[in-house]
Amino acid sequence: MAVRMLMACVLGTLLCQVWGSAETQDKEDKLRPQALYPWRNQGKGMVRVKRDWIIPPIRVLENSKQVPEDLVQIKSDKIFTGEVIYKLEGPGVDQEPKNLFEIDDKSGVIRSKRPLDREKDRSFTLKAFALSPSGERLENPTTIEIVVLDQNDNRPAFTQKQFNGAVSEFSVPGTSVMSVSATDADDPMTENAHLSYSIISQESIPANTVTKTMFGINNETGAIYTRDVGLDREVVKSFRLKLQVGDMGGMGLTRDGVAIIDVSDINNNAPQFSPASYSMTAVENLKEYEVGRVNVTDKDDRGTGNWEAKYFISNDPHGNFAITTDPDTNQGVLMVVKPLDYETQKECTLILKVENINRLDKAPNLPASTATVVVSVVNENEAPHFREDPIKIVVPESVVPGTILKRDIAYDPDNSELRYEISRDPERWLDINRNTGDIIAKRTFNMRSPHVKNNIYNAVVKVTGQYADGLSTTATVVITLKETNDFPPQLFPLSGSVCRNAGRASSGLVLTAVDEDLPPHAAPFIFEMTDDASNNWTFIHVNDTHSLLQPLLELETGEYAVTVLVSDSGSPVLSAYAQVNVTVCLCDSFGDCKSEAGAIFGSSVGISFFALIIIMVCFALLLLLLLLAVAVTTCGRRHQIKKGSGLLVGDSEDDIRDNVLNYDEQGGGEEDENAFNIDLLWNPLDAPSTPGSYCPMPGVPRGKQPLRRDAPHNLPSPTYPRRPPADPTDIEDYINDGLEAADNDPNVPPYDTALIYDYEGEGSLAGSLSSIASSSSDGDQDYDYLNDWGPRFQKLANMYDPR
Repeated sequence: MAVRMLMACVLGTLLCQVWGSAETQDKEDKLRPQALYPWRNQGKGMVRVKRDWIIPPIRVLENSKQVPEDLVQIKSDKIFTGEVIYKLEGPGVDQEPKNLFEIDDKSGVIRSKRPLDREKDRSFTLKAFALSPSGERLENPTTIEIVVLDQNDNRPAFTQKQFNGAVSEFSVPGTSVMSVSATDADDPMTENAHLSYSIISQESIPANTVTKTMFGINNETGAIYTRDVGLDREVVKSFRLKLQVGDMGGMGLTRDGVAIIDVSDINNNAPQFSPASYSMTAVENLKEYEVGRVNVTDKDDRGTGNWEAKYFISNDPHGNFAITTDPDTNQGVLMVVKPLDYETQKECTLILKVENINRLDKAPNLPASTATVVVSVVNENEAPHFREDPIKIVVPESVVPGTILKRDIAYDPDNSELRYEISRDPERWLDINRNTGDIIAKRTFNMRSPHVKNNIYNAVVKVTGQYADGLSTTATVVITLKETNDFPPQLFPLSGSVCRNAGRASSGLVLTAVDEDLPPHAAPFIFEMTDDASNNWTFIHVNDTHSLLQPLLELETGEYAVTVLVSDSGSPVLSAYAQVNVTVCLCDSFGDCKSEAGAIFGSSVGISFFALIIIMVCFALLLLLLLLAVAVTTCGRRHQIKKGSGLLVGDSEDDIRDNVLNYDEQGGGEEDENAFNIDLLWNPLDAPSTPGSYCPMPGVPRGKQPLRRDAPHNLPSPTYPRRPPADPTDIEDYINDGLEAADNDPNVPPYDTALIYDYEGEGSLAGSLSSIASSSSDGDQDYDYLNDWGPRFQKLANMYDPR
C-alpha cells in the first residue's frame, strides 16, 4: 500500500509570498505551485495520524482576481511502467457548487477556475486519485482541504431601519434609554466584523428646543443612555439621533442608522380649576340629570393618567350630588342623584376638589386645587308625599268599628290642602277622613277573608293636592291582623252511643271541638262536666283536641242528656255549653247497638233473618202502590188535555187568542204634560178582571172614543193584527205586533190620559162598570155632568167642554 502524504504547511506562506513579493523576485517562479507527494512514506510538513497522513488545509483568499489560479500540484512517487492520470472529486468540482476547481490529469496541478466567496462557502473538502490509463487505482485516494480566507468586503448593517425608544422626563444622567444592534457578514473572528457604534448628530422635536447633547452610546454594545439633565416633556417631545456603525473597530466600512427617542410624560403637573367658582341651578324633585360642568387645566400629556382628572365633593351631607369626569374633555360633570327639596333647602354650596388619576411624582405634597359651586334650587309644584310607603298598621281582627287606625299619613311640600280617599279596599273594611287623612276601621276584620294572605290585608289610599295641577299620589296600606279569640269552641258530636255490656276501659263516647279561631286561640280544649252530671259521667283525656266521655258506673239502657262545658286556650278564654245525647245500649260483638228484639232474644241468627225479610216485603209493597198512583194520575191528565184540544184553549167557543187586542194607549208621556195634565180619573182596582170586560169612561158610550179637542184627528191608523196565531207559541209575536201597531197609531190619546179598554171577547159574567150607555154621536154627547163629579174630573170636563 502506498503511503499517503500531506501537503506541507508552508504552502500558505509560499502563496502569500507569491502575491506579496512580486517586485523582488521573478513572478513566474514564485507563482509556480509546489509539487506535493502525498503518497510518499515521509514528507516535510505532513503529520502522521494513526495509519493515515493528514495534509494541512490549503488557504485561498476570497475574491481573487487572478483566475484561473494554480493552487497546488500533487505527484505519485511510485514507479510505473505506464502513464499516471490524476482525478479530483468533491464540492466545487463535480458537486455543488460545481466548476470552482479543476485538476490537470497529466501534471496533477489543482487550480481555481473562478473567484471564491467566503460568505457563501467557507471551505471545500476534495479527494484526489492516481489512476492508470485503464482506470485502475494506483494509490488510495487522498483528502485535500481548501479554506477560503476572508476579506473585508461587507459593510455592517443595523438590524432595524429605525430604532424607537422612550425615556421619562427629568431622568438623571446615565439612565438607560434603549439599545441598537448591527450585523456584519464578514468573518466574526477577524477585524472585518469588529463593530463600533457612535452618534453622529442629535435633533430635538420641536426643533432647536434643546441644543446640548442629551444622549450617549456605548460603542461596543450599542446601548444609548442619557448624558445630561433637562428632559422636560412640556418643552421637548422627542429626539432624532443619527447613528453610525463601522467594522474594523470603526476604521473600516460604515453604515448609518436612525433612532427616535420619545420623552415620556410623568405626572409633575397637578390639575387646576379654571375658573375657581361657578353658579348653577337645579330643579327640585328630579334626579339623574346634569346640573353643569367645571373646567380644569393640566400641562401633562393629554389622554394619559397624568392628565385625566378625578373630582370630589367635600361637603354634600345628604348625598344629593355626584360628579364624574368626561373622558374626552376632562371636565367635571356635576349631577343630581338624589332629589332636592326647595322647601328644605333653597341653595346648596359645594366645594369641589380635583386630582389626577396617577400620583404626582415631583410634588407629591402639593395641595389639590379646589372650586366653589353654588347651586340654586328651583321650586316646582309637587305631588303630596306619604310619610311612609307602604303604610304599616297592626290591628286586632276584632277591632271596634270607628277606631282610628292611622293619623297624619301624608303632607304637601307646598303646604296646600289635601284630599284623601280610599282607592282600593276589596272588603270595604276601611274608611278615611277626606280632610285629615285619618284611616278608620269601618267594620270588624275577618281573618278568613280570601283577601287576607298570611294575616296581611292590603289596601290603597290616594291623596290629592288642591293646587291648580291637582297632583296626586297613592300608597299601599299594609294591615297586619292579629288573631283574637272571637269564637267559642263548638262541641262535636252532639249525640252518640255507649255500650252497657262493655268493660269500663273500652266504653265511652269520643268528643272533640271545632273552633273558628286560629292558634293560639283554639286547641288545646278543656272538657268539663256540670255538677249534676259529674256523679254519673267523667272525661278521660285523649289529646289536645279529643276527650272520652265515659260513665262512672253501669247505667240502665236508655237516653241520657249530658251537659258539657268546653273551653279553648285563647286569651280571654271562651267557653260554650253543649248538651250531648248519649244512648246507653246493649252492643253486639262489633260494638254496635242491638235492636229491642235482638236484646231480648240474644244474638239468634234466625230471628234477625226473618225480620229482614219482613222489612223488605213491606218496602216492595209500598213502592208498588206508589207506582200505581202515579200511573193513574198521569192517564187522567192526558185524557183531560185531549178533550180540551190544547193547554191554552178553554170551553168557550171563541178562541182565547182573539181576546188579545191592542189597547188604544199612545200617550206622549212627560212631554204631553201641558196638554193632558189629568189627575186620577178612575181607580184601577175597580176594573173587571174577567175576560170580555169593558171599562169605558163614565158617560161615554161603549165602543166610542171621545174626540180630542186639542189635537188633529182623522189621520190614517195602522192595521192591527186580528188573525189569531196558528200555534200557542206564537202568542208572544202576536202581542208584540199589536203593540208596535198601537205605538205608531197617531189617533190614540197620549199615555197619561184616561184609557178605553176595547172589546175583549164574550162570555164574561161581570157586568159593565159604566151605567152610561148612549148611541148618540160624539157631537151630541153632553159632558157637563163631569163638572159635578168633583175636582178630580175638572180637567177632563175642560177637555170636552164644547166652548
